[in-house]
Amino acid sequence: LIILFFGPVIWLNYVFKKNDKILNNMPFNGLEFGNNILNELGLSNVKIEKSLIGDHYDLLDKKVKVNESRLSKKSLTAISVVCHEIGHAIQHHEKYKPLEQRTKLVKNTAWVTQLGSGLLLMGLPTILATGSFSLIKICLIFVLISLGIGLIVHLVTLEVELDASFKRALPIIRKKVPKEYHDACYSVLKAAALTYVIGVIRNFISLRFIWLILSRIR
Repeated sequence: LIILFFGPVIWLNYVFKKNDKILNNMPFNGLEFGNNILNELGLSNVKIEKSLIGDHYDLLDKKVKVNESRLSKKSLTAISVVCHEIGHAIQHHEKYKPLEQRTKLVKNTAWVTQLGSGLLLMGLPTILATGSFSLIKICLIFVLISLGIGLIVHLVTLEVELDASFKRALPIIRKKVPKEYHDACYSVLKAAALTYVIGVIRNFISLRFIWLILSRIR
C-alpha cells in the first residue's frame, strides 16, 4: 500500500520537476506557445487562462486553464502541459466522441463524488467525535464507493487523456520543439495523461489504509 501510494506520485512529481528547468534558448513560454498553436489551428474562440484548481480544459467556457507558473515559464513541462490541455480543445472542436461521453459520464456520477466528499469533510469528523465505529465504517464505505466510481470513470475514459497527449499534442511538439527535447516532452505528456488516474488511486488507497486502521482498533 505504501509503495502504491507514494510510488506514482513520486514518479509524477519527478517527471514534472526534472523537465521544468528554464531553457533560455526556448523561443516561447507556455502561454506564447499555446496562443501560437491556437492561432495556427484557427481556434480563436479558445482562451488560455491561469488556473487555481489544477491544469484542465473547461468544455463549457472553452478555456485552457493552466497553473500560472507554467504560463510564464520557458520549460518543457510548461509547454507540454499546455499542449496536452490544448489537445482536449482540439478534441472538443472535432467533436471527439469519447470526450463527449466522458463529459456525460462525469456529469451523471458527479452527485456520488460530491456525496463522498461531503461525508469525508463533514460527516466523518462528526461521527469520529461520537466514537461510533459502526457509523464510521458506514461513512467510509460510501466514500470508498464514490472514489471507486471515480477511479472507474477515469480508467474507462483514459483513452481521452492518451489521445490528447499522443495523437493531438505530441505531433505538435515534434513540429514545434527541437528534436533533442522530444523524449523529455513525451515523458511529460505521459505523466499529464495519467495525472487524474494517479490522483484517484492515491485517494482510494488512503481510505483503504484508514479502513485497515479502524478495523484493527475495533
